[in-house]
Amino acid sequence: MHDTKVNLSEKDIPQSWYNVAADLPFELPPPINPGTGKPLAKDDLRAIFPLALIEQEMSGKRWIEIPNEVRDILKIWRPTPLKRALRLEKALKTRSRIYYKDESVSPTGSHKTNTAIAQAYYNKKEGIKRITTETGAGQWGCALSYACNVFNLGCRVYMVKVSFHQKPLRKSLMHIWGSEVIASPSEFTESGRQMLKQDPHCQGSLGMAISEAVEEAAKNKEANYALGSVLNHVLLHQTVIGLETKKQLKIMGEKRPDYLIACVGGGSNFGGFAFPFVKDRIKDSRIKIVAVEPSACPSLTKGVYAYDHGDTASLTPLLKMFTLGHTFMPPGIHAGGLRYHGCSPIVSALAAKGLIESKSYHQLEVFKAAVLFAKTEGMVPAPETAHAIKCAIDMATKDKKEKCVVFNFSGHGFLDLSAYDRFYSGELKNYAYPAHQIKKALKSLPKVFSPK
Repeated sequence: MHDTKVNLSEKDIPQSWYNVAADLPFELPPPINPGTGKPLAKDDLRAIFPLALIEQEMSGKRWIEIPNEVRDILKIWRPTPLKRALRLEKALKTRSRIYYKDESVSPTGSHKTNTAIAQAYYNKKEGIKRITTETGAGQWGCALSYACNVFNLGCRVYMVKVSFHQKPLRKSLMHIWGSEVIASPSEFTESGRQMLKQDPHCQGSLGMAISEAVEEAAKNKEANYALGSVLNHVLLHQTVIGLETKKQLKIMGEKRPDYLIACVGGGSNFGGFAFPFVKDRIKDSRIKIVAVEPSACPSLTKGVYAYDHGDTASLTPLLKMFTLGHTFMPPGIHAGGLRYHGCSPIVSALAAKGLIESKSYHQLEVFKAAVLFAKTEGMVPAPETAHAIKCAIDMATKDKKEKCVVFNFSGHGFLDLSAYDRFYSGELKNYAYPAHQIKKALKSLPKVFSPK
């Protein structure tokens, strides 16, 4: 028997975060200090991160205890439900079972809140007064704004300019929780001014917004920087998703998932969902873990595995990741949270070793899948989440075999309805894979000796 929904109780919220690095059959390439060319040391990050997060970033421990103060806040919405998409299955006429982990029930409507609470807590504990950050589509900016409000911290969000104008309601939500929101690139920072000098009409990118937020935090002793994706400690905090999902699938009567699917930009919702299953995947190759990204910004499917900066202005450490080049400017697709030139070092390493797969889709087919899901299951997905839905539909219908397909519903689309309006009016278009732009951006990759 397979249930249609599993709600866990508060006691089922994980007591510890899971660090997948402890169980990998290979060593992860270390981050590099671009100034010295040597592996990054803890002191190299002290200007922008609290010590506890730096230690988590570099930790090899399998389990890292979640502070009680953080768990108390997580209890507001966790554990999140795992649901079976019966009506979608019926519409697809598939024998497969499709499940989704519903992270949209958080106060901000997405998975991002899981790490925002943890990062705000550690910064508050270290005496930091204000946090700077970037945001693409706005989910992360909303999550950190909420968390800073909870812990009485100031917050300044550099929001990618194209999303700043496309998604004004997320900006409103950030304002409600007390944050200042600035369209990036801006005149507030030296890196922003340089970008605008080169292109006064620049629509921005996550890489540019990161540069501005990092620059401000590095220059202000009372401010720190918080990142919504990519780095190890961020993905660590998100593993509450996959840990709960494993327990719920067992209750559902599922012996193992055939497909685990999540969208990928920087990699936080994918890593949080998939990492607790990686050890199972190493033992059983029948389990397929699939990362889904937009064809307009295909770092995993079209990028190169190399050391690169995480931001446009080259202020950040060098990370070994799949990248399109830190100067790459993605097209203005509505899945703003996936408009990032690189991918998490751990996710990238798993892809390089063949332990995960990657797929990319154009935005029109993604929105078509999103509408089908909304019509059958009643929930409107964010454009980012819709990439995972499109892939889940494909995996459930590609042959007549009965499969267990599980995906992460990383966030709702209630604040993305203007994108759906554009889809219905025929204004949305597919962007061709920008091969020439990526080729140009890859020429700017830093020359780094890869440590063994």
